[in-house]
Amino acid sequence: MKNKRAYVSVYNKDGIVEFCRYLEEYGYELIATEGTQKVLSEAGIKVISAHDLTGYPEPLGGKVRAVHPAIYTGIIANRFTPAQLAELDAEDVYPIELVIVNLYPFKEDMEAGVPFEEAAAHIDAGGVALLNAAAKNFQSTVAVCDPADYERILCDLAAGVITEEERRYFMYKAFSCTASYDALVAQYLSRHVKISFPQNLTVTYEKAQEMRYGENPHQKAAVYREPLLKEGSLARAKQLAGPVMTYNNFYDANAALELVKEFDQPAAVICKHRAPCGAGVGESVYDAFLRAAEADPMHCNNGIIAINGVVDTRLALELKEKNAELILAVGFTPEAMTELRFRENLILLEMPGIRSKVQFSTFDLQKIYGGLLVQSYDTLAGASSYPVTKRKPTEKEIRALNFCYKVVKHARSSAVVLGRENQTVGIGTGQIHRLLALQFAIELADGKTKGCVLASDSDLPTPACAELCHNAGITAIILTGNCTEEFISLCDKYKIAVLCTGERHFKS
Repeated sequence: MKNKRAYVSVYNKDGIVEFCRYLEEYGYELIATEGTQKVLSEAGIKVISAHDLTGYPEPLGGKVRAVHPAIYTGIIANRFTPAQLAELDAEDVYPIELVIVNLYPFKEDMEAGVPFEEAAAHIDAGGVALLNAAAKNFQSTVAVCDPADYERILCDLAAGVITEEERRYFMYKAFSCTASYDALVAQYLSRHVKISFPQNLTVTYEKAQEMRYGENPHQKAAVYREPLLKEGSLARAKQLAGPVMTYNNFYDANAALELVKEFDQPAAVICKHRAPCGAGVGESVYDAFLRAAEADPMHCNNGIIAINGVVDTRLALELKEKNAELILAVGFTPEAMTELRFRENLILLEMPGIRSKVQFSTFDLQKIYGGLLVQSYDTLAGASSYPVTKRKPTEKEIRALNFCYKVVKHARSSAVVLGRENQTVGIGTGQIHRLLALQFAIELADGKTKGCVLASDSDLPTPACAELCHNAGITAIILTGNCTEEFISLCDKYKIAVLCTGERHFKS
């Protein structure tokens, strides 16, 4: 039997010197590519140059070195097949039992925004080929692609055997690594050539963290993030305080995040069970929060609060009075953190990119059993609207309608939002009929509807809706363009201005 050999070619050289010292002790001959060989040799580790092993020139800057028969055959050959071993002996090729390879960091180049030609040149083809070959030949060769696994493989070597179970683990890690890498390249290319819905949807996500529990305490869960999405994702928020988040914490916080992103001015929103309870805008986030909290004082407690600015001491003192479960903001001053650490279970999330808008080719995904529903994000909000009543809305009413329409698209259907130009007063959401949603919103408003406007995620189907609006003192409405002549006639009678838009904003 020929000597044991390990092939080493790593971009990330963290821990590689210490790892290879142990491999030497376990009797491995080391073969390394130029950059890795230099690091190991300078550390006093005996290593065979891949160039010397192949005796082959370095065409294309060494890009085809890895697939030379002296290396690739030693990786792919099955040591338990006598015929293959005989072929290796005849060609004087040594089996390679360990392949330690990690790939060029394509993701970092993409995040840095390098030109397309440079990005394409940096796609790691050789490393992917070697990892796949080693993983395919898992019974004879072990592929180690993650520096975090160096200690694990050393423990196996110390035990004297790499078990079948361990070999399958490393096989999985290698194929997972190369599949994710190739999917990342495909995602990048689909964005570059602007393909909205690829024929084959190849996506990859990286684990951000495990959750305390899932939708229910008996369910396990983790949160993953898109590798190429730098800002605007809750999966990239930094937790400053509180317990490990649950599935519902993330789900509810994301609902608040998506709503607060609608506003360029200082804004605050409060959500509970994925449904908006109150929203406000103002000259400062302090004013905005006061309005959001006033909109629905009852549901402000135990809610999720999103603020598109920095929380200072004054705002922290107001937040302290609310029994919030989670607060998401651009940041928190040290003094604010001191005030808000009064409760151990209060989750504080810092997200500097909270106002970042949705990026092209980022999908809204919904899992169904055995499949996946994929759609673009709903980024419209009243882009084209027109009056259908004799009275047109005033400038003040238009500002209020635009504000409420941004909120209603984030409320679960059937949804109705009542409010003013800087504050909601009642939100009816998740009802089976829009008349029920309207009744619920009016009830929540608790007598504060006079002079308010109404936004609906679709049409208001019955004349009874117009009667309710009139009785509540609502002065203007925005909805889709499917309202009936009878509804418009009643609104004309009560001098309620109605704007119609071609957009519908159902949200499940």
